[in-house]
Amino acid sequence: MSLPNKEKWEFRLYIAGDAPNSRMAMANLAEIRQAYRLEDCELEIVDILKDPLRAIRDGILVTPTLLKLCPGLPCRIIGNLSDRKKVLQALGLSGGAE
Repeated sequence: MSLPNKEKWEFRLYIAGDAPNSRMAMANLAEIRQAYRLEDCELEIVDILKDPLRAIRDGILVTPTLLKLCPGLPCRIIGNLSDRKKVLQALGLSGGAE
């Protein structure tokens, strides 16, 4: 599947160390990025155990949390990203390589 547009994709994933849900969120995001050819997107992973003030500053209360910063309107997805259909819909990627 090709990108829905040629804009640069930017994500920020907040995790809590090596917690099971953090690992699952990273794995699920990697699968989505591969399926939709988003491997070259910008991805910042913020471990709130190493940088708790960053989480507070960014208003993150729960991990894992994925922020889609661009393209389009920002969105926030809370959880381990295992509900693929809802994640794709939130990202504007629904209908394709599910």
